[in-house]
Amino acid sequence: MDIGVTLRNMGVQSSAAIMATGAQAAEELDFESIWITDHIAIPPDDAEGSGGRYTDTLTTLAWLGGKTNSIKLGSGVLILPYRPILPTAKQVATIHELTDERLLLGVGIGWMDPEFRALGVDRHRRGVDSDAVLSFLNECFENDVVSLNGQEFLFRPRPKRPPIYVGGRAPHALARAIRFDAGWLPMVNSPAKLAADMKQFEEMAAESNKPMGAVTVVGGLDLKKPEAARQALDDYEALGVERVVCGIGYQTSADYRHELERLREICDL
Repeated sequence: MDIGVTLRNMGVQSSAAIMATGAQAAEELDFESIWITDHIAIPPDDAEGSGGRYTDTLTTLAWLGGKTNSIKLGSGVLILPYRPILPTAKQVATIHELTDERLLLGVGIGWMDPEFRALGVDRHRRGVDSDAVLSFLNECFENDVVSLNGQEFLFRPRPKRPPIYVGGRAPHALARAIRFDAGWLPMVNSPAKLAADMKQFEEMAAESNKPMGAVTVVGGLDLKKPEAARQALDDYEALGVERVVCGIGYQTSADYRHELERLREICDL
């Protein structure tokens, strides 16, 4: 089972120096992937912890790819209805190719009303709009020539499709993951809470005559309780989880590296 870590692309920790140093430390310490989040328009009354500052997700992943060599680069999650369909597909393909296929594309349908309003996007269509993006992404990565709005065009660069993970809760996220040949990216704090959903995912995939997608869990481990953290990792692996992304709390680059070193010892990397 792979171990990834979160990296803050928000607030004071999202400076170039802290993000670059953090990504390089995670790579040096043998973590498999780093994951960042996605917000575009934070209202003033909901800015605690970030000050409303979020660096753009795809731009930041591309930049982090240039600051590292081998660690994988995850979006946890990219909100699909926020973005135009073709430029997003082009950005995804470009990042994946130029980083030697290190992109892990976590996606979601969104939830924050003020962001939808700021973008002029109908929140009630977020599921339909997300499905359209996922369908188009699959078409782009399967064909050199694709069509949009009645116009055929060449989709290049066209690397191998990046792994896609649908964020959200069961059963809706599971159904979407199965429909678009994707994995699942739940936020979970306990293996016990995941077991029933893993079984449901397997059953739904079998009913659709499709393989069950890979599961990446995003959740915190209590680094102050190493034995409990080790047991949780063992339990996730026993459930068939592909990857656990551990939430890391920190203020400075030194804090981040210290937490990574504690986690590395727990994970026996």
